[in-house]
Amino acid sequence: MSDTLWELAAAEVHAREKEAAEETAEPSWDPSGVCERTVFFMGTKAAFFCFDRDETPKSTLALEYTFGRRARGHNKPKDIAHFWELGGGTSLSDLIQIPVTVQNVGVLAVVLILDLSKPNLLFGTAERLLQATQTKVNRAFSDLQRTGGSRSSKPFAPHRAPHILHKDHPDRELINPFPVPLLIIGSKFDIFQDFDSEKRKVISKTLRFLAHYYGASLIFSSTKSESLMAKTRSFVTHLAFGTERGKSVSIDPSKPLIIPTGMDSFSQIGESPYVDVGTFHARNPFDLWKKVFEKFFPPEHTTSDLKKLKDPAKDPQYSEPQIDSMRAQKDQELEQYKKNASKSWKGIDLELQKN
Repeated sequence: MSDTLWELAAAEVHAREKEAAEETAEPSWDPSGVCERTVFFMGTKAAFFCFDRDETPKSTLALEYTFGRRARGHNKPKDIAHFWELGGGTSLSDLIQIPVTVQNVGVLAVVLILDLSKPNLLFGTAERLLQATQTKVNRAFSDLQRTGGSRSSKPFAPHRAPHILHKDHPDRELINPFPVPLLIIGSKFDIFQDFDSEKRKVISKTLRFLAHYYGASLIFSSTKSESLMAKTRSFVTHLAFGTERGKSVSIDPSKPLIIPTGMDSFSQIGESPYVDVGTFHARNPFDLWKKVFEKFFPPEHTTSDLKKLKDPAKDPQYSEPQIDSMRAQKDQELEQYKKNASKSWKGIDLELQKN
């Protein structure tokens, strides 16, 4: 009996040590010690403003890529972060398969940016993009598990679910953690803070629920506040390079929300803000919060988000004089060709009628 108890105790210690090692381990597979991570931005607002302090944010038309390097110390190799940004809201969700791959899914983090000034688009955008990304991530993990990770020398973490809540947290069995680290950014707080207090309350509580349910961090930000931008950059840099995350926490609904992963609870968030919540037929808490939110902010039914996207060839921010002049010439040639072709077909029709 004594030996059995010792074996159980040793197994428990070993399991705890293994869990702690998995939480703190840094992904580093290059023989030179270089660490690479991937951060995928998506949502309703350009994301690279988190890094370009002096530039005016530009709209992302489709899928854009850039990268960053960061030195860990003197004479040490620089770590690399790959940044992907998906534009167009939910209309281009098919492109998610490009930045989410078997090769990088083990070191992938997702940043969802939601426009606080457009609450009618908020929940629908979050739900569709998160579901599409989660499906792709889970498929990538399944493919990696099936191949045994043989295609890559990177660590294999099947269905990775971060240990975001301590074992005694009352919500540990109630949440559904996103399979990779997730950060939710509510943009345009400068506009949002002028909303009616009741609207702000509904939006804030709903986003807190979403973030806690998915095991995500949540921060409200604005390009017009350098303080909020600095805090936002801290969150993103933590995902990109594993740096220490800011320790600020704010759950005051009258101020910008700043809630790191695991720092919230359903009891603190409180019940749904709608009084007659019993009138809703919901299958689960997520469905209930969605129905309540859409009661306050009916979703906008648009024919297609693609129709709202600007033509890149006519967008001044992508102006290229030589290419634009050549494009204009080719457009003229195309129109002339269409006119000539139309005349030719009309001539054939006349000949047929005569015969």
